[in-house]
Amino acid sequence: MASSIRQLYDRYRSVPIIYRIGIAFVLGSLLGLTVGEPATRLEPLGELFVRLLQMIVIPIIIFTLLMGARRLSPSSLGKIGSQIVVLYLATTAIAIGFGLLVGNLINPGIGLEVADASVETKEAPDMVDVFMNIVPTNPIGAMADGNVLPTIFFVIAFGLALAYLQDEYDVGTPVHDGVQTVFELAETGAEAMFKIVWGVMEYGVIGVFALMATTFGQSGADAIAPFAKLIGALTLAVALHIGFTYLLVIQWGLLRESPLDFLKGAKEAMVTALSIRSSSGTLPVTMNDADENFGVDEEVYSFSLPLGATINMDGTAMYQGVAAIFAANMVGQTLTLGEQLTVVMTALLASIGTAGVPGSGLIMLTMILTQLGLPLEVVGMVAGVDPILDRLRTMNNVTGDLAVTTLVADWNDKIDRASTVWTEVDVPTPTADDD
Repeated sequence: MASSIRQLYDRYRSVPIIYRIGIAFVLGSLLGLTVGEPATRLEPLGELFVRLLQMIVIPIIIFTLLMGARRLSPSSLGKIGSQIVVLYLATTAIAIGFGLLVGNLINPGIGLEVADASVETKEAPDMVDVFMNIVPTNPIGAMADGNVLPTIFFVIAFGLALAYLQDEYDVGTPVHDGVQTVFELAETGAEAMFKIVWGVMEYGVIGVFALMATTFGQSGADAIAPFAKLIGALTLAVALHIGFTYLLVIQWGLLRESPLDFLKGAKEAMVTALSIRSSSGTLPVTMNDADENFGVDEEVYSFSLPLGATINMDGTAMYQGVAAIFAANMVGQTLTLGEQLTVVMTALLASIGTAGVPGSGLIMLTMILTQLGLPLEVVGMVAGVDPILDRLRTMNNVTGDLAVTTLVADWNDKIDRASTVWTEVDVPTPTADDD
């Protein structure tokens, strides 16, 4: 009997967690549609999942952003590295803007309600307050209060200061060794948080089931359309960002190359990313495309592509804009311009570290909703359709990595267009004298 139970458990665990959550989403929705109002009794199980998400937000920010700052040390960047980081951040900011634009146009989430969701109502900040509130007067207090944006700002500033000290002091000095110790503690803390995130996501199967049963038990079949609009909104935002930012601006405008040639050269990486939903897993294919199809020097792509797989989260950050409007619509709120600017800054700064976190899109969404005071139940609800959304986000991320890499390589004469997709091959026209 025990061995049979163990075999069933092993088979259950062999299914990737994101698919188990997707199945829980479907089953919970069906239960809510079938049973109706009695399904809302499962709400406490969903609330526990929400509390677990709240628990991990601040520790994740601290440990992962310190690790991210270590990668951005002055000695590791230089001219090419600095250009890559600036372009990654710029394209990410544009991506969030597209997410907010499409979200405002399509308005996903209208018609869907969160049962007994607690919403922090506060006076809408003006533009000056938005920028001033980034800087905490008391960093420890900001962390204790779960104030995400000031916490992110302080941790990045602290991490960069450590990175500068690491370069300034010689190996073996107390300061250098102390910095190394802090970074090693951060890495250890991050690994521990990954284990906790894994446990939270394992419970998320139950939590998502309960949240969806509660939602559909309360709203009925009317809850289906908002999720379809959410998927449609992200699909449109991804298409606009790839078409405008990567193809029109970078390839045609700055590189003066054919956007179709770029798509031809990047298609293997794009299809792989869409299939396996992992920027890191796609990295060998992305590197091969950069080398063979675009003629980028290894000096550039060996740095830019692994870094991009870590910090360049255009698709994920874009999703935060769409999902924030989705969450606001569910509770009948309209995000002000200042609040939408807060989404941009929070997602942009958080992108430096959270890419290394399992379920990074959902973790970043937890940060965004916490900062805006919107219900975290939304995280569990969208987790069910995340396998679809994650494929789109990952494809966008990988495409952006290649677009930025080709541009920086061109700026620094580190690209050889011979025998690549950039080369136009003139085929001689046969004449009567030809055999």
